[in-house]
Amino acid sequence: MPGLIIETDRGLYCPAGGFHIDPWRPDPSMRAVITHGHSDHARPGAGEYVCARTCVPILRARLGAGAAMSGVEWGAGGAVRVGDVRVSLHPAGHTLGSAMIRVERVGGRAEGDEGGVWLVTGDYKLESDGVSEPAEIVRCDTLVTESTFGLPIYRWRPQATVFEDLNAWWRANQGEGRTTVVFAYALGKAQRVLANLDLSIGPVFAHGAIRRMNEAYAEAGARLPDAPAADKAGVRAAAKAGRAGLVLATGSADGSAWMKGFGDVARAQCSGWMAVRGTRRRAGMDRGFVLSDHADWDGLLSAVAASGATRVGVTHGYTGALSRWLCERGLRAWEVATRFTGEGGAGESEPAGSA
Repeated sequence: MPGLIIETDRGLYCPAGGFHIDPWRPDPSMRAVITHGHSDHARPGAGEYVCARTCVPILRARLGAGAAMSGVEWGAGGAVRVGDVRVSLHPAGHTLGSAMIRVERVGGRAEGDEGGVWLVTGDYKLESDGVSEPAEIVRCDTLVTESTFGLPIYRWRPQATVFEDLNAWWRANQGEGRTTVVFAYALGKAQRVLANLDLSIGPVFAHGAIRRMNEAYAEAGARLPDAPAADKAGVRAAAKAGRAGLVLATGSADGSAWMKGFGDVARAQCSGWMAVRGTRRRAGMDRGFVLSDHADWDGLLSAVAASGATRVGVTHGYTGALSRWLCERGLRAWEVATRFTGEGGAGESEPAGSA
């Protein structure tokens, strides 16, 4: 559908501003406005990147120190003019520095414009995780929303309940002399888990990829508990002393020689996909904790309602189901193409090059 933002073979593009939002195939001539640092949204190669100020250290860690980058403050006060449009960034609650992009034409609509004020969500969740900036849904005429978990079967329990279960499981493993290994992608989920663990149980160690993201979070101003590097000597010593710790690891480390050095371990995965019994079984984990950094079905519907949008583009996930549901209730909804679909594109698993 035509409007202030259009679909192209490189992703969403704003002709009036001359920029792409989360482009799939950046090139040096391109200005990219980025929602957050996951690799299905932030890819190397653009000539200039614009993101939220707290996202800058994270993007630098992901894209390299040489990337030309500028960070803007949240909300209307941090709005910047880009070409003929005004762009403001609003917290998405997905990871630290994750943003929803609001775009409006300076001076009002021009001939041929459709959709009025646009809001592109990127990925988001509505429950505050205690680390990321809480999500802020702003009013708009056209909303482009993710739909990673856009089916009614996906409904999350409160975060506090999930972490009560995780901490209890860690304590039980410790009583059996087993080290607990929790798999979580390095950017966003790992920091959320770290911030909500009961550190009175025992020490927490982290995989090197997670430690690098922890450092980027610290540079952005986030306060996280210390999690030293997970090495064989430290992990085994804690277990021998009767305080078997918890190791935060990326999925790629499962079954590696690095992990085998820890001795007897209990393995768990934190993901929204753990809500499906078949997925839990195929993962082969001792436990699966349903913990997602995306909105569930009710969260998606709440975001659409809060935006006041009458036009909704649905992308990144179960696009058909959600767009049909919205159309049946009187909204103009359509599917927005993306190169990233299913688990790999949703940031809930660990595709090559992402966290």
